Amino acid sequence: MLILSHCGWQYKMSTSIFPLNIISHLHSYLFPKVKHLCSMESRIKAENYPFTGYVLIDVRSEAEFKKGHIPGAVNIPLLRNEERVAVGTCYKQNGRDAAVELGFELIGPRFAELYRHYKEVCEKKTPLFYCWRGGLRSQISHTIFTWGGFSGKLLKGGYKAYRTHVQNGLNQPKPCVLLGGMTGSGKTEILSMLEQEGFPIVDLETLASHRGSVLGSLGMGEQPSVEMFENLLWEKINPLDKLILESESRKIGACILPEGLWVSMLNGKVIELQVSFEQRLHRLTNEYAGFDAAVLAERTEKLRKRLGGLACEQAKIAILEGRKREWVEILMGYYDKSYNYFMEENGFKPNSLNWDWSQTENSLNLLKEKLKEYGITK
Repeated sequence: MLILSHCGWQYKMSTSIFPLNIISHLHSYLFPKVKHLCSMESRIKAENYPFTGYVLIDVRSEAEFKKGHIPGAVNIPLLRNEERVAVGTCYKQNGRDAAVELGFELIGPRFAELYRHYKEVCEKKTPLFYCWRGGLRSQISHTIFTWGGFSGKLLKGGYKAYRTHVQNGLNQPKPCVLLGGMTGSGKTEILSMLEQEGFPIVDLETLASHRGSVLGSLGMGEQPSVEMFENLLWEKINPLDKLILESESRKIGACILPEGLWVSMLNGKVIELQVSFEQRLHRLTNEYAGFDAAVLAERTEKLRKRLGGLACEQAKIAILEGRKREWVEILMGYYDKSYNYFMEENGFKPNSLNWDWSQTENSLNLLKEKLKEYGITK
């Protein structure tokens, strides 16, 4: 038996079964009061992001959570995927009252289970509950937890308010310095070195889980949705006044850069890394050495129209026969032309910087001096 208390009232609830008469009581009397009590609770505004010190609990369904959530949140669904569908169908067919009652009937038997999960993830920290609009789902979850004698908070306006905050934030212009350079220059690795030294780095390819080419998904995890990509992007950008990013196309695999950030990038300064052809060829050969030749040949086929039929066939034969260096060299011809076209099309006027991977420390110091000229330090 679980005893829940709130503002002087106590209710005994079975941990194994939730009787329909209790559900009826909740529906007709208790939850209207719960909603009123929640409205009087101190709520956290989306503008207060990042929500430092709170355990974020997303009570939406698993599918909603996967599509997009606040980074770092824990998903404890009040209504699971199939239950949410059932309630939505009931709402369309029989109206809100019937849908609310069905929702209570579905979640009632899980009150004790939910309560235990909240305690497990929160430990001694304060939970911040949120659903889509900050409505009944988060209010019920918050109430279950506070009935147990603990304190909790609600996100005002829910995930929808957070998304509005993210989109507004990403539309604000920020000074950018872009690292340019042809394929194989090692821009991502250089960004990582700068980040380790405390520079304001945003690694777009890592956030998008894609390197932005036909081969870009190899060795990477599943790409986030565009929505989740924006959330991850805002998490990185929010605390930074200036940004150092790789010079990227607006589309990175299935992820699309938000308009505001893209405009900031187009207006940014560009440092173009000049790396020797031989060093780039060597780095790319090593980078793709571990991938299956048949997979690389399949990806190469997707470039047929851009490479041309003869070059495509030569590249496929080379990779299937184990001549990866030759395969890389053929593809570099295409990607180097694509890079030059991208820079010209977008009006970038880069400042060149020679980078030698045999003298990495010296090259990095030269880059930091160049960044300092643009007002960017650690």
